[in-house]
Amino acid sequence: MKPLVTAVAQPPCVAYDVAANAATHAATIRSAAARVVVFPELSLTGYELDAPPIAVDDPRLRPIVDACAEARCLALVGAPVEGDTGRAHIAMLAVDEKGAAIAYRKMSLSPAESKRFTPGVEPAVLDVDGWRLGLGICKDTGIREHAAATSALGMDAYVAGVLEAAADASVPDVRARRIAVDHGVWVAMASFAGSTGGGYDAAAGCSGIWAPDGHSVARVGPEPGALAKAALI
Repeated sequence: MKPLVTAVAQPPCVAYDVAANAATHAATIRSAAARVVVFPELSLTGYELDAPPIAVDDPRLRPIVDACAEARCLALVGAPVEGDTGRAHIAMLAVDEKGAAIAYRKMSLSPAESKRFTPGVEPAVLDVDGWRLGLGICKDTGIREHAAATSALGMDAYVAGVLEAAADASVPDVRARRIAVDHGVWVAMASFAGSTGGGYDAAAGCSGIWAPDGHSVARVGPEPGALAKAALI
């Protein structure tokens, strides 16, 4: 397989404003110069658990689709989506030049999330240029069984969108190192930066990419708008 240039982004977010956030995502994609760009959990709405679900054909996603077409990029973005039971899911959307699709539904929910959302029922991997990317969202990354079940599908890298409070900025690093070493895979985590709902007045940021031996190869600080990038080899 050829190297897969992957970026993890932590753009500023406007609560509930999907159109504004989509425009920011599009600008990030254009500037990233990466084959894959990963965004944090619920990046299109902010961590606003009452935000309306977003359909994959929502016209507000068009700027992201257009940016992916121009950059020949796959973007993995966070959004609430409608579920079959009438209850929503916290999801990761895969967006490319063809449009958006639901790639994964978060399986491990917090008590607050469970009041509104239904957990996903199965792990998922996504094939990009021969690389198999295992997908996770926030709390999933702390569940060993989730990484193991995803690995059992065959994965070369584990990518996740997460949200942690600034006081817990070390959590993604600890989890990423463990997943990398346990499964011998690259790990990429996009961590929300700035302020958002749910009591996260100051989110951790510090998005990064870790090699299969667990060492960090690209890392940014807590500032909104930062981006880390590496070639997975």
